[in-house]
Amino acid sequence: MLLFIAPLLYNDGRNYPRDELWRMKGAILSNAILLVFLTTLGGGFFIHWLIDEIPLAAAFALAAILSPTDPVAVNGIAKRVRLPKKVLNLVRGESLINDASGLVAFNYAITAVVTGYFSWQEAALDFSYKFVAGGILGLVLALLLIGIRLALRRQGIIDVTFHTLLQILTPFFIFIISEDVLHASGVIAVVVAGIIHSLVREQTATLVAEEQVLTENIWTILLFILNGIVFLLLGMSIPASMSGILENPEMGLGLIFSYVIAIGLVILGIRFIWAYLFSIYEYNYGKIAPDSKPSFKTSLLVSLTGVRGTVTMVGVLSIPLLLENGDGFPQRSLLLFLAAGTILFTLILATVSLPLLNRLPKEQSVTKPEMSLEEARRMVLLASLQKIRSEMNKENELAAYDLIDEYKCRFEQLDPSENPKSEADKERVRKINELRRIGLKTERSFIKRLKENGEMDRKIFKAFEKSFDRREEVASDNIRSFSLYLQGKLRRAWNHFKGSAIEVNRKPKSFPEGQEYQLQALQAAVKELEKLAEDKGDDDLLHEVITEYRHKIARMENPDQSIADKYEIQKEVLRIRLLDVGRSEIFRLYESGSISREEVKELRRFINHVESVTLFEQEE
Repeated sequence: MLLFIAPLLYNDGRNYPRDELWRMKGAILSNAILLVFLTTLGGGFFIHWLIDEIPLAAAFALAAILSPTDPVAVNGIAKRVRLPKKVLNLVRGESLINDASGLVAFNYAITAVVTGYFSWQEAALDFSYKFVAGGILGLVLALLLIGIRLALRRQGIIDVTFHTLLQILTPFFIFIISEDVLHASGVIAVVVAGIIHSLVREQTATLVAEEQVLTENIWTILLFILNGIVFLLLGMSIPASMSGILENPEMGLGLIFSYVIAIGLVILGIRFIWAYLFSIYEYNYGKIAPDSKPSFKTSLLVSLTGVRGTVTMVGVLSIPLLLENGDGFPQRSLLLFLAAGTILFTLILATVSLPLLNRLPKEQSVTKPEMSLEEARRMVLLASLQKIRSEMNKENELAAYDLIDEYKCRFEQLDPSENPKSEADKERVRKINELRRIGLKTERSFIKRLKENGEMDRKIFKAFEKSFDRREEVASDNIRSFSLYLQGKLRRAWNHFKGSAIEVNRKPKSFPEGQEYQLQALQAAVKELEKLAEDKGDDDLLHEVITEYRHKIARMENPDQSIADKYEIQKEVLRIRLLDVGRSEIFRLYESGSISREEVKELRRFINHVESVTLFEQEE
């Protein structure tokens, strides 16, 4: 439990929505505490009534661990479905606290099952101590660790890696001290510590920017790994728990799946009833807008966004195998399966129903920016490509062509699957390949003419024919062409690793005169394509293919330039200029209302990541 719960809840505290938490404090606190209590009681009695083999205390434990919501899953759905901001903020805010309250209730219920003893009076006193002491310890320990880090900086110990490691270890240290040493609630302590950290971070973020960026990146990786492991354990636990359940002849697959659906519906039903009744209370007695009338649709959205996830799975996996008297924990396999099944049921139900339920009428729809994030990224890359072409000259053309390839590759990597113009993108690729085949045909005709005039050896001609065949295969649209493209990329990467020149078309050692023929063939293809461009007018696709040919010619005419210091300096100078162009294009799009503030932040992160890589390479 320490490995998963401590960092996950600490991260929730670090990223809690403070403004929304305060503005919606009534709804968030009621959902996080009172709704958890009602779900534990109502769900526990229902589970015990439905499956009388599960003791009442164990049923309460299952209902308690099913009460926390998982905002990660909801955020994933919200990227595809435009949920009302109020609903999304409510789920994010309550998840900060209901993880803690649900785990505390779960631990009490498990203790009652294991020991066979439970007293409401003692539980209330113990809960009060754990809750208050956990909060105080989280506050004190967080401030103590922050003070230690500041003292170390004043002493000149400013190593970024060291301070990042301290931040990563903070939730584990606080959880162990609170839970095992002082017997308070480690869950509450790490949440409070995360909140304190977020408040201090806002004041010092610009002073320790490098540490902040590194820490955030490591937290992203760590949380991804922890969530992945939890759901991997979820998948591994289902077959084992099912085998244990099916040993009972009275249990069949249909029956246990019906249990999962019934429990899932009851848990969500309790949430729906609470959400609707609380909205009526807020409308009549709370300080909310008069036009925010209670509605079944909003209450249903609040209910369906209550997806269960990582905390539920971590909690149920921590159920002990044995009781205090040495007997096995009652129906442990069934509890594992019911929890895992309810997680999947709520996730699938939300994924399917939220897009259908949230189709707002046109007059109620939220105003969208003019373009999507992917389209904005493309606009930034296109502006950068235009800047490269304007900055290109005879001296830096090889570095410029390399950057054009790099930015074109990024442009093509943008996923057009959700873009309504995806068919147009496919048509664009088809036309480019068609133009490449025209150029290739010209090269082939030029080489064939040399062979017929007796100016070329038969072995050289065969080598050219083989090269043309492979390039023609790459220009076609099939799986083999993609594999050939990958082979070429790997070969060039290996050559670059060995320190050889970066050449797209290297001359065979056995045919030194072949390189001159190849250069002439490429120049003939450029002339043919330029003639075609004159006939068609200003065609961007034609100019793109012509640029590719000129890139090849530049590489062949300067075979050693790619490994020179001058080449690297030219490339870095151009790259830094492109970053400024990218930022200017983002500002222009924002000023014109084409993108939202959130999209501006995402695009600036994209530019900053590129800049970080560039500066890191320079440092190396």
